[in-house]
Amino acid sequence: MHLSRYFLPVLRETPKEAEIVSHQLMLRAAMVRQSSAGIYSWLPLGLRVLKKIEAIVREEQNRAGAVEILMPTIQSADLWRESGRYEAYGKEMLRITDRHERQMLFGPTAEEVVTTIFRDSIRSYKDLPRNLYNIQWKFRDEIRPRFGVMRGREFLMKDAYSFDLTKENARAAYRRMFVAYLRTFARLGLRSVPMKADTGPIGGDLSHEFIVLAETGESQVFCHKDLIEGEIPDANTDFYGDLGPIFDKWTSLYAATEEMHDAARFEAEVPAEKRVSARGIEVGHIFYFGTKYSEPMGCRVQGPDGQQITLEMGSYGVGISRLVGAIIEASHDASGIVWPVPVAPFEVAVINLKAGDAATDAAALDVKRRLENAGIDVIYDDTDERAGGKFATMDLIGIPYQVIVGPKGVKAGEIEIKDRKTGERETLAIDTGLERVITSIMDQRVLV
Repeated sequence: MHLSRYFLPVLRETPKEAEIVSHQLMLRAAMVRQSSAGIYSWLPLGLRVLKKIEAIVREEQNRAGAVEILMPTIQSADLWRESGRYEAYGKEMLRITDRHERQMLFGPTAEEVVTTIFRDSIRSYKDLPRNLYNIQWKFRDEIRPRFGVMRGREFLMKDAYSFDLTKENARAAYRRMFVAYLRTFARLGLRSVPMKADTGPIGGDLSHEFIVLAETGESQVFCHKDLIEGEIPDANTDFYGDLGPIFDKWTSLYAATEEMHDAARFEAEVPAEKRVSARGIEVGHIFYFGTKYSEPMGCRVQGPDGQQITLEMGSYGVGISRLVGAIIEASHDASGIVWPVPVAPFEVAVINLKAGDAATDAAALDVKRRLENAGIDVIYDDTDERAGGKFATMDLIGIPYQVIVGPKGVKAGEIEIKDRKTGERETLAIDTGLERVITSIMDQRVLV
């Protein structure tokens, strides 16, 4: 992609309405623009990041055996009355009346819709277990939307729903998603800590929030240090094997949000040198709620003995658009965003220091072509802006590697490479430099 043809209206000044770092940088880096309170348009750069996060989430859901569907954003109020949640959910639900005076709503979640789909489609225990997931825009009418995409009203969410015959099988499904979440966040360049959580309006008696530690996090969290340094399950994990040991390892150590924190227990269970008290951002939430929805909505199958059995259910959410902000909160510096390679909008910025010079243009385009032929995502700065402005823009938008091509380097057969994360710059022969960049990116694409 040539920057001269791209849509990247970056801002040099920080907008006054942006309170936290991720909101400030997403506006400055031309990732989003506010449409109305808590509702954003995603510009090309932001959309690329959103799609990369979505792809990783999808890969890990598929790996864990979940099957993707697509459910509507607008739902019937009658479904929510069946489950008993229509009146209980509160003012965060955006209620709508269509032209036929039918009561509808913009879905804040989809337990009712998916339960109906399953109830009307599956009859026998032989069709279990199943886990259906959906990546769709949701809407919750926050009383005070703030912090950009971190607490907006419209957001992109992955929500999965498991259906099982027994409580034992349902808890096994819960463990599969638990492990899938550990892998997902690690692949995004984040270290998430699972913490036992309140089930809230979703319901049930088993729930975990996945928290990313960041200085600008929205809440205080407390945990054992080993959870931050623990080994993530690898790509060869058997999701239909016994995941109990992995689950037990991650849940046996103390971890709690401010709301669930027990100071006395924290001090009793965690050695002083292992105690972590920090700010955290919720990026995922999983629930096992048994028959909360299947019972009132009649979601049953015929069991092995011919009797009707009410299904056990769980739900599993990841805030995909929220993750964009969370990654920035966890990975930035004074110059701008520092994207982990797997979610970077572009992996390399090729910077032409003298656009219009025939030799420099030819060399820069050749570098761009060679990187793209190796499967690297490249943004090519072919603008006539001064060098300092080019570097500042690429630092701001967080491209992991800058490959700098200038007239002097072209004559010497060299390029300069900058690592955005470390700030290190190195001048190398073109072949050597490109090989190093390509190898480094390939190594970082899959972190676990």
